[in-house]
Amino acid sequence: MTVSTGERHSRLLGPLWIAAVILRVVTLAYAVVAFAVHREGYANQGLGAAILVVMVLWTGVIGYAYVRGPRWRGAAAYVDLALTNVLVLLSLFVLSRDQLDVPTPSVTTVWASGAVVAVAVQGGPLRGVLAGSLTALVSYLIRGYVDTDIARDTVMLVGVGFVLGNAASTARASDERLRRALRTEAATAERERLARMVHDSVLQVLARVRRRGADLGGEAAELARLAGEQEIALRALVTTAPPESSVDGETDLGRELRLLNTSRVAVSVPATPVVLPSADTSELLAVVREALANVNRHAGPTARAWVLLEDLGDEVVLSVRDDGPGIPPGRLGAAAVEGRMGVSHSMRRRVELLGGSLALETAEGEGTEWEMRVPRRQPAGKERSR
Repeated sequence: MTVSTGERHSRLLGPLWIAAVILRVVTLAYAVVAFAVHREGYANQGLGAAILVVMVLWTGVIGYAYVRGPRWRGAAAYVDLALTNVLVLLSLFVLSRDQLDVPTPSVTTVWASGAVVAVAVQGGPLRGVLAGSLTALVSYLIRGYVDTDIARDTVMLVGVGFVLGNAASTARASDERLRRALRTEAATAERERLARMVHDSVLQVLARVRRRGADLGGEAAELARLAGEQEIALRALVTTAPPESSVDGETDLGRELRLLNTSRVAVSVPATPVVLPSADTSELLAVVREALANVNRHAGPTARAWVLLEDLGDEVVLSVRDDGPGIPPGRLGAAAVEGRMGVSHSMRRRVELLGGSLALETAEGEGTEWEMRVPRRQPAGKERSR
């Protein structure tokens, strides 16, 4: 049975949610005791008692929602924060002027921190800090001044929001990394199994056809050449590491380029992965394939091509060079006039849409080289609160 990411994270963070519910119950008990101690000095005991009743009921409701799972927790955490701060603000009408000046704890007292904890676990450190800051601001508004107690509570609320939010985000990220590692391990094991099978059968047959065809000559030599190309491509396929799954939608461009390696195409990529958004990788692969297709169409059956990938950190440089006859002056302009827009629309436009540039170096008898410079971009949705 397939388990969604939300359900998996819900199980992973289950202990944190249970701890948040226990904290809510414990702080509620403290608020009840504080109410009993200070009730004689309240300006409005009836409203204070009503607030306490709402706190008791809401603790039960929100505790049930947090224990139930991800369907309930998302919206519940923010409703919890809103209602909690409304109750904190109502303490302005419960406490007397003297109690506000001392200061005496609000009716909600430390119970209000439970909502900050919930938002932090649900939304991460940034939202946890914002929730803590909001609750501290409301506490300031009911008194109108800042003293050491209010400053201490502010630091605690903001700190709790950050620490628990960071812990929850780290747990989610660690879970995703573990899942990717397990998938990669399984894919690698399967690829190794297939590689052994292919090596013992298909690759040996292709190698034999290549050797015998070359010995026989004539039309058999052409078959030998084709068998050799397929042998190289198949070896590249079974020896290239499987793509590492990424929740951020990223792909190793170097790995994808290595699959283009044949007897006529030499591919050189960095030893370390060159990770780009999957959409960018697909576009760059399309440009490279178009360039290699042009080599096949215009440079002749014996022309060779070289694909080079460089990782410069903030940008990647990808070049495709061949040893063909080159492009005569004015050839590209004439092709555009004739309606053949492969270079200007298919290649150059793709690179420009990625924010990059495409340069051509060619001369008659000196081959052709295309150079693509593309800035590194963040995949959609990666920059989000964790």
